[in-house]
Amino acid sequence: MKVADNMAVSIHYTLTNDEGEVIDSSVGNAPLMYLHGNGNIISGLEQALHGKATGEQFTVRIPAEDAYGEFMEDRLQVIAREMFEGIDVIEVGMQFHADVSEGPGVVTIVAIDGDDITIDGNHPLAGVPLTFDVEIIEVRPASPDELNHGHVHGEGCQH
Repeated sequence: MKVADNMAVSIHYTLTNDEGEVIDSSVGNAPLMYLHGNGNIISGLEQALHGKATGEQFTVRIPAEDAYGEFMEDRLQVIAREMFEGIDVIEVGMQFHADVSEGPGVVTIVAIDGDDITIDGNHPLAGVPLTFDVEIIEVRPASPDELNHGHVHGEGCQH
């Protein structure tokens, strides 16, 4: 069976950056399951998987614009320490849920200068081209329930 829209797809992958550093991998764990054509994974990887079949293995380099987007300077913002009311310790690298330009998202503290806290609303991999080594484990028609919910129901799914 081939990967196409509205198919439930399971893959194993290893994700690396241009320096060859492993960023993430499903190898040794459960495969990643997603509903193809529903925006459940980055667009570049979804495009690379389209038309492939169970058992195929391949490597694909995804440019930043087809992964997590380009780094956007306007998503860097300096805010006052008082915005972190109730948080005693503030450190570079901490992440918080916040409303960003595209709706709810995550911001990361990237610099602290006295009472000025610089936050970054970009995805941590924004501006980074990504390389995926992929093995397609299974391709099957999605169930009506999965299509209705917009994602694959795996083990332990509670709805």
